[in-house]
Amino acid sequence: MPSDNLKSYLHLHFIVFIWGFTAILGALISLDALPLVWFRMLFAVGFIGIYIYFKKLSIKISRKALLQFIFSGLIIALHWFTFFHAIKISNISITLACLSTGALFASLLEPILYGKKIVYYEVFFGLLVVVGLYIIFNVEGNYFWGMLTALTSAFLSALFAVINSKLVQKHDATVISFYELSGGVIFFTFLLLATNSFSSDFFMLSATDFMYLMILSSICTAYAFIASTSVMKFLSPYTVMLTINLEPIYGIVLALLVFKEKEKMSFEFYIGAVIILLTVILNGIIKSRKKLS
Repeated sequence: MPSDNLKSYLHLHFIVFIWGFTAILGALISLDALPLVWFRMLFAVGFIGIYIYFKKLSIKISRKALLQFIFSGLIIALHWFTFFHAIKISNISITLACLSTGALFASLLEPILYGKKIVYYEVFFGLLVVVGLYIIFNVEGNYFWGMLTALTSAFLSALFAVINSKLVQKHDATVISFYELSGGVIFFTFLLLATNSFSSDFFMLSATDFMYLMILSSICTAYAFIASTSVMKFLSPYTVMLTINLEPIYGIVLALLVFKEKEKMSFEFYIGAVIILLTVILNGIIKSRKKLS
C-alpha cells in the first residue's frame, strides 16, 4: 500500500474512533439533549466558518440549494437530538447497537426516494437485523424507549445520508455542512424560543460541560467532517465503508472502559448486537464489490 494510502487509512481509523467517542461525550455532558445539540451545532458552525474564511471558499449558493441545505440541516439536527436523547434515557451500548441499523435504512430509502430497484439480499439482511433487534428488545425491555429513540435516530441518519449523497455531487462538502448546521441552529433556536427555554441559566455552562462541548463541536464535528472528505481522495469506497462500520464497536468498547458497570449488558444483548453489526458489514461488502465489479 502506498504511503499516502497508509496514512489516509490510519487517519480514517482515527476519525472513526473520534465518531465513536462522540457518544461518550454525550453521556459526560450534563445538559439535556436539546441544548446539547444546539451548542454543538452553534460552535461547529463557528469552527467551519473560520475554516471557510482561511481557505477562501465561496459560500454563494442558489435559493433552491439553500432551502435544500436547511431541510437537510433540520434532519441532521433531529438525528443528533434523538441520538443524545437515547443515550440519556438508556445508555451508549443500546444506542450504538440500534444506530448501526442506519445503513440498512438507507438501503430501503434509496428505492423509495430515487426509484432504484429493490435489492432482495438487502431485504434478507433487513430481516436479520430485525432478529438482532428482537433479541435485544427481548432481554433489555427496560430500555424500550431508548431503543425506539435510537432507531428513530438511525432512520434520520440514513435519510440525511441519502439526501446528502445527491447534494454533495453538486456542491462543496464544507459549504454544505456550514449551511446545514446553520439551518439546524436556526430551527432549534426557534424551538427553544417557543418553549421559553432561553434564560441566563441556559447559557451558564459549567467548565467541564464547556470543555466537552468544545471537543465535541471542534474535533468530533468540524474536524472529523472535513478530514473524512479529504481521506476519500486516497481510499476506495469499499475501504471507507468497512472502516466506518467499526464506529459502533469502538463506541461500545470505549463505553465499557469509561463507564464500566453502567455499560455492561446481558450476554444476549451482545449476541443481538453482533448479528446487527455483522449484517451491516456484510451488506456493505456486497454493495461495494458490486460497484467495483
